[in-house]
Amino acid sequence: QVQLVESGGGSVQPGGSLRLSCAASGLTIGGYTMGWFRQAPGKEREVVAYISWTGRTTYYADSVKGRFTISSDNAKNTIYLQMNSLKPEDKDVYYCAAGPATGGSYREDRNYDTWGQGTQVTVSS
Repeated sequence: QVQLVESGGGSVQPGGSLRLSCAASGLTIGGYTMGWFRQAPGKEREVVAYISWTGRTTYYADSVKGRFTISSDNAKNTIYLQMNSLKPEDKDVYYCAAGPATGGSYREDRNYDTWGQGTQVTVSS
């Protein structure tokens, strides 16, 4: 059974940090581009960051660049999203996703075929 399980969400004050984890089972993350997306109620899901299957290429949305860091640990079959200097506008449900090699843009959620259940991040004072 292919599964992605996110953890690490929670509630923090503005300026705080959280580290999200996404543990994969039934697939090997080293064969996929792995992404983090987020979605607020009533809004479209948007890409936050992704990391290529080699780990050499990363992408960050402009809104999180310099504050968030995506990483992968192939030995643990897990990816992470370190989120620093959190802002109220970062409040969303965060999802990890696995994207096979299709040649499409990994900024688009349609190029990912396996999704986690999501973890809530709340930033408020």
